[in-house]
Amino acid sequence: MTATAPTWQVAEWLNVASPLTLAGLRGRVVVAGAFQMLCPGCVAHLLPQLGRVHETFATMGVQVVGLHTVFEHHAAMTPLALRAFVHEYRIIFPVGIDQPGPAGEPLPETMRAYAMQGTPTLLLYDRRGGLRGQIFGPIPDLRLGAEIMALLGERADDAG
Repeated sequence: MTATAPTWQVAEWLNVASPLTLAGLRGRVVVAGAFQMLCPGCVAHLLPQLGRVHETFATMGVQVVGLHTVFEHHAAMTPLALRAFVHEYRIIFPVGIDQPGPAGEPLPETMRAYAMQGTPTLLLYDRRGGLRGQIFGPIPDLRLGAEIMALLGERADDAG
């Protein structure tokens, strides 16, 4: 079953020449990871996993995207600090900085729209841009690979 995916609300993109949208990525399977650079599970598990997915599936029609969704320690996790983090950790896939929430609201816009429980959160989209999975916490590589292959096996007009 395909769920309608909320639009990403991104304040700034890193590692891409122009902003990405789900609509603009139609025709590709999208694997997006919501992370915080000070989240141990994100640094130890999600970001390396996204790198492996990018290396393995980029030529097969899969787009990996990182979404920096800061909901705590806002003063420490600035866009400037994130740019240094992305450089130091050699993250080469696109990374969007989730639009901060309104004044006084700690949750950023995309995180709120998806009702994420926290980070790391993995989002899987089919070729039509439909949300096919939202997983909080780590997911084994084999399971993720199987889910990606299943989505790649669907024709774009069959998804959903």
